[in-house]
Amino acid sequence: MAFVIGDACVACGACEAQCPVGAISMGDGKFEIDADKCISCGSCAGQCPVGAIAED
Repeated sequence: MAFVIGDACVACGACEAQCPVGAISMGDGKFEIDADKCISCGSCAGQCPVGAIAED
């Protein structure tokens, strides 16, 4: 399962730098995860300071 970034995202960018496959990019006011690229490693979720990332 891929991870998703919820509305609590504050667009800090911590998750984007942590993704080993480049699946995270800036979307409309918050970061988004490309489910097709996500390898479900959870690195991004562990880095999010507001807990906005969860497994879908």
